[in-house]
Amino acid sequence: MKTISLQNPGEFRICETAEPEKLKSGEALIRVGKVGICGTDIHAYAGRQPFFEYPRILGHELGVEVLEVAPDVTNLEPGMHCAVEPYLNCDRCKPCALGRTNCCESLKVLGVHIDGGMRERIVVPAKKLHKSNILSLEQLALVETLSIGAHAIQRAKLDAKESVLIVGAGPIGLGALIFAQLYGAQVVVMDVNQRRLDFCQQNFNVDSTVCVGDNSIDEIKDYCKGLPTAVFDATGHLGAMESSFDYVASAGRLVYIGFQRERVSFPNPEFHRKEISIHSSRNSVSEDFRKIISWMEEGAIDTNPWITHSLQFDNIVAKFPTLNDPEEGVLKAIVDF
Repeated sequence: MKTISLQNPGEFRICETAEPEKLKSGEALIRVGKVGICGTDIHAYAGRQPFFEYPRILGHELGVEVLEVAPDVTNLEPGMHCAVEPYLNCDRCKPCALGRTNCCESLKVLGVHIDGGMRERIVVPAKKLHKSNILSLEQLALVETLSIGAHAIQRAKLDAKESVLIVGAGPIGLGALIFAQLYGAQVVVMDVNQRRLDFCQQNFNVDSTVCVGDNSIDEIKDYCKGLPTAVFDATGHLGAMESSFDYVASAGRLVYIGFQRERVSFPNPEFHRKEISIHSSRNSVSEDFRKIISWMEEGAIDTNPWITHSLQFDNIVAKFPTLNDPEEGVLKAIVDF
């Protein structure tokens, strides 16, 4: 079957790979219809992705069709359209027992730790498929991206009418924005790229935006009537992550959604004085997928602005290097399989 494999940094190869093996208990065979491209894939292409080995078949944002299910799978049938939860957990460790499957001690993510969905067909655990009779395959390929932001908002336990700052107006930051708005928060978005902020204002009904500069904190204070009570950093950039600490109000929360390789530091006296709560947010859980699909089906989430670029199987090798070019204005690229 047709497969796109990342052989080494900067080197894709279109090749033929073997068909999936016979289904085991609890498994489903799926046809890959749409694959979303995210920062994880771009970092892998650039050779900057932690926890990564080459060669690897990328692809973890998937809109798929069920082709076949194992005899013991009763909640799915051929022809159903699904989003794929790409986080394969063990169900045996302490985090799994607590329902924190995203923190599984032996977690394997499709397209990162093991081969993913940039191929025609793949076998996955049936419990990782989330069906919809309404959403398109393109919309279902967006669910995983949105789930990252949804999970981060859950980590902060937002109250309505809180003042929130989202640092980083990429797909993950915009996902956090959507769910902060659904909780009734007043949201400011901050980025170094004015074009991204303009896009954010035009398409996501954000309350205010701030382009990083010398007067950034003053602008944030003016809108929030003081510093925001919850700050979400979606940059994965060391300097931004450390600066985000300065934007949090006393007794507030800082949630790191993005991550990078280096140590993150902050002034201990300020941390103690403000009694800030600092959280990490990793991936998402099954409940996030179910909620998002329900909200999308009800029309609470508008997916129309998200897909800014479409790629075909045959041109992904040539087009992929352009996706990280700021001049291209990519928010979300989708590959059509």
